[in-house]
Amino acid sequence: MSTRSPPDHFSTTSTSGLPGNRLAGSTACERPGTKGDPVVASRVGASGGLLPAVARGAAYPVLLAAVVGTAAATIVLHWDPGVISPLFVAGVIPYFVLLERVIPFNPDWHPDAREWGWYGVYFLITALGAAIAQALVTAVVGALAPATPQWPLWAEVPAALLLGSLGSYVVHRLGHTNSFLWRFHGVHHVPEKVNVGNNGVNHVLDIVLAQGVVQASLALAGFSLQSVFVVGLFVTAQGYFTHANIDITIGPLNHVLAGPEQHRLHHSTDLSEAGHYGSDLAIWDHLFRSYTWVPGRSPRAVGLGDPASFPRTNAVVASFLHPLRPRAARR
Repeated sequence: MSTRSPPDHFSTTSTSGLPGNRLAGSTACERPGTKGDPVVASRVGASGGLLPAVARGAAYPVLLAAVVGTAAATIVLHWDPGVISPLFVAGVIPYFVLLERVIPFNPDWHPDAREWGWYGVYFLITALGAAIAQALVTAVVGALAPATPQWPLWAEVPAALLLGSLGSYVVHRLGHTNSFLWRFHGVHHVPEKVNVGNNGVNHVLDIVLAQGVVQASLALAGFSLQSVFVVGLFVTAQGYFTHANIDITIGPLNHVLAGPEQHRLHHSTDLSEAGHYGSDLAIWDHLFRSYTWVPGRSPRAVGLGDPASFPRTNAVVASFLHPLRPRAARR
């Protein structure tokens, strides 16, 4: 059992707007024996050739174009969002699986056949959790969310994204800093790889809480069903994008949007750099001082600092019963 307390990852130089959290004192960690140089890693899986070069340049623009195109077609053609959303996920996952083969960040992070099997089990459980969360807030959304936008969509969508992203950030950060919530969220941090497959490795109640809070907040704020759908597509795309084992950078956009470079640090076993609680926008990490990424920075290892503190990913039943133990593990 690890003796580390989840609140929280950072040094105590100042206090954020979130009660009980301590903030990062710097944006770079140090290698043992160096003089303050940030941990900078070369691209492990970098490969040359025309196809990888095109894939690196086009991967993110194509994803964003798919979000915009799908949202626009659904609204204009009056498609059923409940049907389109899972179809969108069914397209996004193989897209990133292919990219992970063409431009892998770390080839050692490719799942083997057995891991894909376990990831599939967790994916179905995560989908169940999302469905439960959706069911819990459907009545609220139906009662409070207007069927048609009260503002122009171009204004409502950014506002809904900002509110939903803030709610997601707070829940995610509490999942790391609150010892009770860490019992559930820690399941996601067990794998010692970061790839699109294990994006779905979650405790079902962690998903119910996270998605329920975000969706309920948007409904209570009175955002339209259309704007909630558009934001949902973007957040879904961002979630798989940030978790993908792909060798790309989004450059200065890293300071506005979340990306794979940041999220790999979030999974670092070095808690001094494991900030980045935003999975869609990076602005909240800047605002609340949990932003640690600098160009070229990459974790030496990902997973849990104490791997024995949680059941392994293949122990599905044990993982879901883990929070019921008298004293759950702490990261």
